[in-house]
Amino acid sequence: MKVKDLMTQDVDFIKPDTFLKEAAIKMRDMNVGVLPVGSKDGLLGILTDRDITIRAAAEGRDPSKTKVKDVMTREVAVVREESDIHEAANIMEEKQIRRLLVIDRNEKICGIISLGDIAVERDKNLTGEILKKVSEPSEPNR
Repeated sequence: MKVKDLMTQDVDFIKPDTFLKEAAIKMRDMNVGVLPVGSKDGLLGILTDRDITIRAAAEGRDPSKTKVKDVMTREVAVVREESDIHEAANIMEEKQIRRLLVIDRNEKICGIISLGDIAVERDKNLTGEILKKVSEPSEPNR
């Protein structure tokens, strides 16, 4: 099975100068835990619910005054839409992440695939292996 068969195609971006409060509201309203930062043509990073919690709230930053660019994750893992789902799983395991941005042949963002997307496919062995690797303790990184 290919990544494009399971990915979420509707990707909404957020601008780096957006305040975290607005970003959190957008995540809540969209029922998502991640927003790519930038645009389809220029990716700058990714903002996760964990970035907001760990890098902002835990440091006492005011979400009404802190910008997305101040806490976003700059290193973004991607997978090609034509890749096999097992390649996406391998990247998730290696990077210990639960979501990957998906790029097309022109290297433009065209989707997001998550551990949940793979779980919905009911590949319990693959989902279990990814979850095990993703959940192993790791060094904090930014």
